[in-house]
Amino acid sequence: MNERRPINPLRLLRRPAWADQEPTWADAKPGLIRAALDRAQARPSGGWFVLAGSREIRPGRAFGRVVAGRELVAWRDDAGTLHVGPGACPHLGAALCDAPVHEGRLVCRWHGLALGGEGRPGWRTLPAHDDGVLAWVRLDDLADGEPTAAPVLGPRPPAERSVDAVATVIGRCEPADVLANRLDPWHGAWFHPYSFSALRVLSAPPIDCPPAEDRFLVKVTFTVGKRLGVPVHAAFTCPDPRTVTMEIVDGEGTGSVVETHATPLRPGPDGLPRTAVIEAVVAHSDRPGFVHTRRVAAALRPLMAVTARRLWRDDIAYAERRYELRARRSESRS
Repeated sequence: MNERRPINPLRLLRRPAWADQEPTWADAKPGLIRAALDRAQARPSGGWFVLAGSREIRPGRAFGRVVAGRELVAWRDDAGTLHVGPGACPHLGAALCDAPVHEGRLVCRWHGLALGGEGRPGWRTLPAHDDGVLAWVRLDDLADGEPTAAPVLGPRPPAERSVDAVATVIGRCEPADVLANRLDPWHGAWFHPYSFSALRVLSAPPIDCPPAEDRFLVKVTFTVGKRLGVPVHAAFTCPDPRTVTMEIVDGEGTGSVVETHATPLRPGPDGLPRTAVIEAVVAHSDRPGFVHTRRVAAALRPLMAVTARRLWRDDIAYAERRYELRARRSESRS
């Protein structure tokens, strides 16, 4: 790996027309992708699910989301501590997702019942964790194995030298379909030519893979406009059964990560499952000027989120199609 960074990381793109790219279908073996997915889903989660981006849960207001069929409400007390509890008031079942927060407590809009982090009989808060980028909730009855004190996190750059943004997209699929999309790096330049060029999978984990080697290593150029790009090496790993982390391991922004978290919600009106793709982009650079980027982080975060959502506009279609095909096969066997 190169230790010195070039003064200008941009490179002129020299890429063929879309239809003239080297086909990747022969390398994107279904069995290999399926094996990587199976290994990911076998990892313990400790019962933790990503609820939202940390900044989405703001002081003074409640945040509601359904996770794995459970109606939940999250809020912060006066010290900024994250709390998560059942989303229905224990009195008469009023929705708490729009409850005001007064003196660190949820106040039910129907009859004024105040609910704090200590809970009350018939309404107990759940273990919650705020890592500074994402807010998590632990559902112990859904834990695969023993519940853990904190979520399993992949690599992240130092918070004081990074800028993060979180984007959420909802799809008609299951978490496995989201992970399968990310564990197929071969589709990048074909499906996202506006973002990736010269993508080559340098190594992929074999079907029978030891944990230390369980990663995809990819060489890719992130496009900047139509004629320029930034070449990097990126590694894809799965720290838990619902997450794929892409880390830049060489090139501009080494240490930056994109975490793709798949949180099951509940079926929609059409009866199909819904999954929230909650993607955290944590950008990092060891260049001295990056400190100035942090000063305008508030303006950059919406742009970073827009870029993530653009990719998932296509990738959700991939995940939804995969779910549809699996559902058809299941129906044909029954």
